[in-house]
Amino acid sequence: MNDRTVTPRARDMRVIIVGAGFGGLCMAIRLRQAGFKAVTILEKGEALGGTWRRNTYPGAGCDVPSHLYSFSFALKPDWSRTYARQPEILAYMEETADRFGLRPLIRFGTKVEAAAFDDQQGLWTIDLTGGGRLEAEVLISAVGQLDRPAVPEIPGRDSFAGLQFHSARWPAGLDLGGRRVGVVGNGSSAVQFIPEIAPAAGHLTLFQRSPAWIAPKPDRAYTEAEIMRFRRYPAALRLHRLGIFLSLEKNFLVFGRNGFARRRFERQALASLADRVADPMLRRRLTPDYPAGCKRIVLSNDWYDTLVRPGVEVVARRITRITPEGVETADGGRHALDVLIWATGFRTTEFLMPMRISGRGGIDLHEAWTGGAEAHRGVAVAGFPNFFMLFGPNTSLGHNSIIFMHEVQADYVVRCLQRLAGEGRSRPVMDVRPEAMGGYNRKLRAALDRTVWAAGCNSWYKTGEGRITAQWSSFASRYWWDMRGAPLDEYLFADAGEATGPGIAGAIIDRREHAVT
Repeated sequence: MNDRTVTPRARDMRVIIVGAGFGGLCMAIRLRQAGFKAVTILEKGEALGGTWRRNTYPGAGCDVPSHLYSFSFALKPDWSRTYARQPEILAYMEETADRFGLRPLIRFGTKVEAAAFDDQQGLWTIDLTGGGRLEAEVLISAVGQLDRPAVPEIPGRDSFAGLQFHSARWPAGLDLGGRRVGVVGNGSSAVQFIPEIAPAAGHLTLFQRSPAWIAPKPDRAYTEAEIMRFRRYPAALRLHRLGIFLSLEKNFLVFGRNGFARRRFERQALASLADRVADPMLRRRLTPDYPAGCKRIVLSNDWYDTLVRPGVEVVARRITRITPEGVETADGGRHALDVLIWATGFRTTEFLMPMRISGRGGIDLHEAWTGGAEAHRGVAVAGFPNFFMLFGPNTSLGHNSIIFMHEVQADYVVRCLQRLAGEGRSRPVMDVRPEAMGGYNRKLRAALDRTVWAAGCNSWYKTGEGRITAQWSSFASRYWWDMRGAPLDEYLFADAGEATGPGIAGAIIDRREHAVT
């Protein structure tokens, strides 16, 4: 839809987007392209970029190929590498924001404290930290999952006398030369920065909770000839991008609970471990005791080479206490440290925290999500009219690009808002039917039960109670197919103040009746 065909109500409908990361930028671009003019992005930081602005640790990069970790409507022919690093990704986001004229829409340094829906007015009231209030007909969250660092509560953590920080808050200009460095955690971030800092550190100790499954990372620089071809022939670039997408799609087969593809991957990964790590004791420490894919599979070409370096130690014992001098482990070991780095991931299951979101009748969203977050198609929640999410519950991927998912969700939200604006009502609201949301999530949970994520291991994909709240249950292309044809009669449309069914109370009852125990 362009400006000549969009309705006056769509042009004037106030839409507030929370977050200026990839999701927020995508949503704003798609809305503007569809003719929605009154779009505002609220960003708590002083610059755009989300997690790619905050994560600046050495070696920070993406484990999705560059040409797919970018918008289909804003292709970049001159990515320097097959897997881009953080500075190049952030520069792409800034260039895209400028290209589509988004900066005037962004209010930087603006943090949302709470948002409440007014049933009678059909408006969202947004309260800002430090004072200030905004109103909008539509509220869209694009805050992401990889934003709030998770640091385990270990006795004595605050007593450490040296420097300690989370990897997502890396101090600028930090010099680790000759220092005794301890790293807690061995997920994607640690696998990226430890090979970068180990050569400089006097001694590096990795405190490993459980070993990761490691896959090779086919990373290389693009040649000048390739970049020139992509610039000159856009069709060649799109074909290259499609090839990447299809090659990643087949990797979903690894996540089948008892699939042949997973067993083949495990054999190849263990063979690589045996080839790279000669020490049998270290090899045992680095051998996972859970099925591949149950936790995130990590890409690296230099992880094992780093762990066998002189001056690098892998400790597989549980940490019992932090002391002013260092770390104590369950076997009685004492490890003296100068620097302690937490590479312990993010609070991924606490969607939208710490914002308070109140829907119809004042119901709190986090209360509705007691036991685990869920949404209709990962985008909407019954009882919260005119509210949408990007990167909501069960929309993350373990095998393909989240940017693809953002685009699918943004296009779906635009379709919803076009329908809302065309309803011909004075104060139009749309609210997903609780029975539609309940039915969708029952099918979703049944599909997730057939994946390796439902195996016994703990991961950031699920809550402490075992409910899988992060991952989508199938191929990314399946999500696209389902969303493009999703009927909008799954929503109730009405004027503000009109009764629109059981709402969130019904949704909570429906969910609890079919809860996974």
